[in-house]
Amino acid sequence: MRILVVDDSEDGRDITEALLLSAGYEQVITAGSANEAYLALGIGASSAAPVTVDLVLLDIVMPDIDGIEACARIRKEPRLASVPIIMLTALGDTDNLGNAFVAGATDYITKPVDRVELLARVRSALKLKAEFDRREAREAELTRLASKSSDRRASHTIDTRTGLFSGEIAEAYLLTDLNFPAGTETSIVALAVDRLNGYLDAEGNPEAGVMARVAATVRAASASVGAVAAIYRDRVIVIILPNQSRASAIKLAETLRGSIAGLGISNPEGIAAKHFTASVAVVTERVNGAGRIHLLTRAIAAVSEIATAGGDCVVPQCA
Repeated sequence: MRILVVDDSEDGRDITEALLLSAGYEQVITAGSANEAYLALGIGASSAAPVTVDLVLLDIVMPDIDGIEACARIRKEPRLASVPIIMLTALGDTDNLGNAFVAGATDYITKPVDRVELLARVRSALKLKAEFDRREAREAELTRLASKSSDRRASHTIDTRTGLFSGEIAEAYLLTDLNFPAGTETSIVALAVDRLNGYLDAEGNPEAGVMARVAATVRAASASVGAVAAIYRDRVIVIILPNQSRASAIKLAETLRGSIAGLGISNPEGIAAKHFTASVAVVTERVNGAGRIHLLTRAIAAVSEIATAGGDCVVPQCA
């Protein structure tokens, strides 16, 4: 794991670097300004070959270009979008800290740096980065599986309305044992938007617009936990969580239900609710191979029952 420390204070850089090295993080590089950081990261026309980093520790208060502006500039680079950025800030600097999070910061550490806090935040950030990397690897594997199916068009891989994987790709993923550590639990979350049948928006378009907004919320939440999301039957969204406990899956399901309600998508035909809500089912079990397809079937059937019963809730299913 390679960590970039950006601090205009030489003493600050040296202390942070020493603490990281003492904890076993051997690949630490430093920069004394935002421009030096840009050069190391390959940002800008005059930059050399970029260094790959897994984490950036970035001081907020620096001359010329401060940490907030630097954070925003780093976030503009697509290849650096998943790299966590931890801000280094003086105690009580809440105004700058708020702006830093708007610019794309992941976390913060107060200065002077405390060893225990630093290492705890670094471990957490690197774990998050590893989850993003695993998700990218899974998506690459899904694309590889799709390319092997010569009798399918490329459009069958991704649902064009939602940007989610197709059900066929999800099933291929579930049947690939390498994606699921032996002996671990597999969780599947199935989600359906309540009372969507027959919906037309103000322009007379069917439910596609609603599903697109819901899918964007699902994609963001799935990315944060390294899950794979797909759409079935144009209406049911499934999220596959390898090696995830029932409790973790339920937490994700509750987050999704609340986020979708929070979108405030108007439902003029709604009787019980004036905005669209979602029903969510969660199934978790230790299964192998074809057993994971059965788990998927159970989740889809369960969410249909929940929606019929009134919806707007999360229901965990027993094994």
